[in-house]
Amino acid sequence: MKKERIYLCLAHMSGREMEFIKEAFDTNWVVPMGPNVTAFEHDLEAFVNKREDKAPLDKKVVCLSAGTAAVHLALIACGVKPGDEVLVQSFTFCASSHPITYLGATPVFIDSERESWNMDPELLEAAIKDRIEKTGKKPKAIIPVALYGMPYQIDKIMEIANRYEIPVIEDGAEGFGSMYNGQALGTFGEYGVLSFNGNKMITTSGGGALICPDEDKAREILWYATQARESYPYYQHEAIGYNYRMSNICAGIGRGQMTVVDEHIAHHKRVQALYCELLKDVKGISMHQNPGPEYDSNFWLCAATLDSELKIKGQENAYNAVVTGAVGGAAGVTHAVSTAVTDCQPNANVEALRVALDAANVEARPLWKPMHKQPVYRNAPAYTNGVSEELFATGICLPAGPYVTEDDVRYIVDVIKNNIE
Repeated sequence: MKKERIYLCLAHMSGREMEFIKEAFDTNWVVPMGPNVTAFEHDLEAFVNKREDKAPLDKKVVCLSAGTAAVHLALIACGVKPGDEVLVQSFTFCASSHPITYLGATPVFIDSERESWNMDPELLEAAIKDRIEKTGKKPKAIIPVALYGMPYQIDKIMEIANRYEIPVIEDGAEGFGSMYNGQALGTFGEYGVLSFNGNKMITTSGGGALICPDEDKAREILWYATQARESYPYYQHEAIGYNYRMSNICAGIGRGQMTVVDEHIAHHKRVQALYCELLKDVKGISMHQNPGPEYDSNFWLCAATLDSELKIKGQENAYNAVVTGAVGGAAGVTHAVSTAVTDCQPNANVEALRVALDAANVEARPLWKPMHKQPVYRNAPAYTNGVSEELFATGICLPAGPYVTEDDVRYIVDVIKNNIE
């Protein structure tokens, strides 16, 4: 019997979601505001403000339509304008950098360090010095990213940021529930970005939130997110705003998801531990793990790297044909391309393993392609050390979502082992 498709990470409902959604319909709150939105924000505040062995924080949360919207509004709140520069991690999804360009600013890409795979603090400081020398002014913000849930070296990044007085916007879209030294990602910098897309740790189907430093900043973000309407009995606009508020229906889903968030995080960690155990004696495959005791990743996705010498069955046929079907998982998109290869792509053995897993009904993906190697950013400044390009060439993401059982993990590992020559 054919194995049912195993996806990387799909949402898992708690059973409470329909209760909150029905309440929204029953009370006619089917708009981008309402009791579910307010309650979800309070739930999120309670979750992110907790700290191990320390007094809780007092951050405020504003729920929005997407994590991308959260990045956009955080940049606006940090005063980013046309002609400015923003330092952003290169090894990430495009939602970390695209909002910079929405504002007419320039992303300046910073490569990764090898331990966490996230923003390299040494390169960050070198870039700050060089941009000041070249442009005569400081970058307006710094955006580190919690790649696949792994915490960045936030202590070093914050020390540098504070010394140069540059605000930090933490992109924790993949890191909801991840901690560094017992404190939630997204609560160290000026702002913290969360995502509740359908493949994240918890979901609102689509949606996001921005962690703000205080009530005044949260009100400013809320104002921008609701078309920047002034407090008159008619529509008065003195600044450009956006339609970025989360709907009351989506927030109801989020409230239900918050009842199982701890279970979801624990599940991802168990799946990661099982991959590590089952693959520990497989030569040529290494799982990405917490670099030290201060790191506590949610392991949103479980990532592995393949030695370039590792031989996978069929790798001589990798990239021989242009992809013609939908890509990107269950909700993938298709855009016709003329060639099967680019100047920066995963090694043939990585692609061969992805194809083998796909044939076994297992979704796997390459790591994020570094932004400084994306054609759309070919002219953007970049401070690189080769780490993210090396990881992209050798890395693969394995399923980790709530629907992935321990038997599924064993099946996936067996497929991997059976395809090693």
